[in-house]
Amino acid sequence: MSEFLPEGKLINDRENQYFLSSLPGLREAMRTRRILEATAVMCDSCHNLTVQSNGFRGVIPREEGALGIRDGSVRDIAVISRVNRPVCFVVTDIKTDQSGREYPVLSREKAQKMCIEGYISKLRRGDIVSARITHLESFGAFADIGCGIVALMPIDSISVSRIEHPNERFCVGMEIKAVIKSIENGRISLSHKELLGTWEQNAVNFRAGETVSGTVRSVENYGAFVELAPNLAGLAESKEGVRAGQQASVYIKSIIPEKMKIKLIIIDTFDSRRSPSPPEYYYEGDHIDRFLYSPEGCKKVVESVFDR
Repeated sequence: MSEFLPEGKLINDRENQYFLSSLPGLREAMRTRRILEATAVMCDSCHNLTVQSNGFRGVIPREEGALGIRDGSVRDIAVISRVNRPVCFVVTDIKTDQSGREYPVLSREKAQKMCIEGYISKLRRGDIVSARITHLESFGAFADIGCGIVALMPIDSISVSRIEHPNERFCVGMEIKAVIKSIENGRISLSHKELLGTWEQNAVNFRAGETVSGTVRSVENYGAFVELAPNLAGLAESKEGVRAGQQASVYIKSIIPEKMKIKLIIIDTFDSRRSPSPPEYYYEGDHIDRFLYSPEGCKKVVESVFDR
């Protein structure tokens, strides 16, 4: 297992638990600079984090709580918000408290620096990484790509089918895959839609004459766009009372690959709020240079290019 994982992935690992189970284990982790993970259970008034697992309690000093705290480029909320969440760290020292009890001093900052030097600095456009959703905003989703280092996935990069808010695709804590979209001045931007299949890969799951489920994504004066899958939508004929966000049952009138179109008839709609399902991925490699969404021969070309 890679040591540079999104926070939360390592906490139940057997080797992680082994090193946290005793002072000799913690000393060995300190000697080898091994990244460990446990839960932050408290942040004191000076913003030092207390971390606990398997009976041990350790301390992450404030300035070691996150990359950027030391120089003031990151606010203390980055430390405070870790309470009741997994945090990664390396053991930097073993000290003795006033009662004679030994305890480890930990550093999340050093673990993050190791992650940048050993992993993130080597990433290139088109690389596919594991990530964990940390929070959602109207403009996009933030995801931890390793040791609590967060990158932004803009809303228009989440799927081909347009959505109003990232919470229609993701929930906090969801484990996903993502493509490195850009790297500029140390900031990483992610994309996701390239992993959800081409138009043809999605359309092959449907047949003309079927009635299937969908989600109304937008209503125009010429019809309603209904999402059949995250990377596939069709245009339905106008129907009174249809609103964006509704669930729909739709009849597939025709599928036209050369025009990249699916014509639909709305049978019924209803209001329902559904929790996002884990994404289904069509691409299993670790790098992608080019993603051609549109079918070969289609006049409209929709593609993503990462090898430039």
